[in-house]
Amino acid sequence: MKKIVIGLMCFLTAFTAQAVEDDDKPIRVDQLPSKAQTFIRENFSGLKIALAKMESDFFDKSYEVIFVNGNKVEFYRDGRWKEIECKYDEVPISAVPDFIRKYVAEHHAGLKVWKLEYVEEEKCYEVKLSNRWELKFDTRGNLIDLDRD
Repeated sequence: MKKIVIGLMCFLTAFTAQAVEDDDKPIRVDQLPSKAQTFIRENFSGLKIALAKMESDFFDKSYEVIFVNGNKVEFYRDGRWKEIECKYDEVPISAVPDFIRKYVAEHHAGLKVWKLEYVEEEKCYEVKLSNRWELKFDTRGNLIDLDRD
């Protein structure tokens, strides 16, 4: 009997966590954190926004902005950018940290940055280039990994 009760409790906990985990809600752009609004104004001013949404996970909240041209930017709870993905365009040069910009210009001249992500847990930047190479940098600008997609 004890095993049945424990099993039922585990099932209910997992079911509840899944229901809470997928709580996405469309929002207005002016409901984004001010840091995120500033980032969009400074780096994507000419693009029209198709959708802004708030994503609530079990213990955290994040934001996503999708532009009409397919570009998207994800933000952490405080408005810092988390991921910038430009499917048909390049990440705005103003959004790319200087050390990444310089490295790409020196070692991969003529290529475009299609995706840029800051991984909070690892304290690193992941970069995807137009030739499908993936670069990984620490926060001091050192290249720590290089891979082909």
